[in-house]
Amino acid sequence: DNLVLFDWVGIQNFFALFNSNNAIGKQFGSVLTWTLIWAFFATFLNFFAGTVMAMIINRPSTRLKGFWRTVFSLTIAVPQFVSLLIIRTMFKPEGAVNSFLMDMGWIETALPFFTDAMWARVTIIVINMWVGIPYTVMSVTGILQNIPAEQYEAARIDGAGWWRQLASITLPLVKPTLLVAVLFRLLDALRMFDLPFVLIGPGKQSVETLSMLAWDESNQLRYGSASAFAIILFLYVALVAIVFVKLLGADVAGTKEMRNLRKASRKAKARS
Repeated sequence: DNLVLFDWVGIQNFFALFNSNNAIGKQFGSVLTWTLIWAFFATFLNFFAGTVMAMIINRPSTRLKGFWRTVFSLTIAVPQFVSLLIIRTMFKPEGAVNSFLMDMGWIETALPFFTDAMWARVTIIVINMWVGIPYTVMSVTGILQNIPAEQYEAARIDGAGWWRQLASITLPLVKPTLLVAVLFRLLDALRMFDLPFVLIGPGKQSVETLSMLAWDESNQLRYGSASAFAIILFLYVALVAIVFVKLLGADVAGTKEMRNLRKASRKAKARS
């Protein structure tokens, strides 16, 4: 008769997360800070570098455009898990990267890519750019190819230079699709699990994301704190999505484009 099936704790697990005096609160604070830093670098550095590379490839003077597009397409074709396993082998102390650097005489001892906290963070940011830039290049290249060449020719006739064309033609036309791509990439970075898990491993607090922390808590049978982590993850991912859609104008559902098409259709019918 005195058997207790469960102990209702209400929202005590959430209070514990924001209490810096206990261990789980300190861990949550550091993990959340690193997750936000990681998401910023994983998203905006990727898109900045990828967009610049896509613009260079799409320039009329660039040669071998088909070759570069094929290179980036092949990179995307390889499953990410397989790519991460290969990269992890390359960056080991006895791997190809350290061996090359020592053979060139640039370093005397192997660099601690995965064992030192700061090196581990820098390493996974760089590797994420290596893995993620091809997606950005291919998506932005597809957008740039849909911009009519006549617009650039008219701008050149009017005396507009490259920077003026970029500000007045390229960026306004690329912005709607690019914002949606940035949004999805940012949401993917905020809930990132596989890249640091495969490269560094579980339980490494220097690169542990909120998804990894929720997995670790559930793996330790601490389901209360694990569910609290998962809910916090869901809430701030939803908040970021709302900010992008409402404030920055990311047209995820394509409603703006549909409205523009309907207006153009009505104007065409009115003229006819």
